[in-house]
Amino acid sequence: MPALNVEFSDRELEDLRQIAKERGTSMKALVREAAAADIARHRALQEGAEAFRRFFATHADEFAAAFPDDEPPAAGEGRVA
Repeated sequence: MPALNVEFSDRELEDLRQIAKERGTSMKALVREAAAADIARHRALQEGAEAFRRFFATHADEFAAAFPDDEPPAAGEGRVA
């Protein structure tokens, strides 16, 4: 399995040691779990954003009717300075 060397400040390293000790796990496992959780959270946010974009595109006309003041000006309807 590929590995990654990560540098921490002395304070961060001591905090990691303390947290790992409190949880009864290794520092390596603690860092790996944190990274895996962040990856999962990132993927979920990406999937949620894509679902929202699809929903919004499907219902764009309904949103435009419900919130006409939030619609961008049509081509040629730009503001005059």
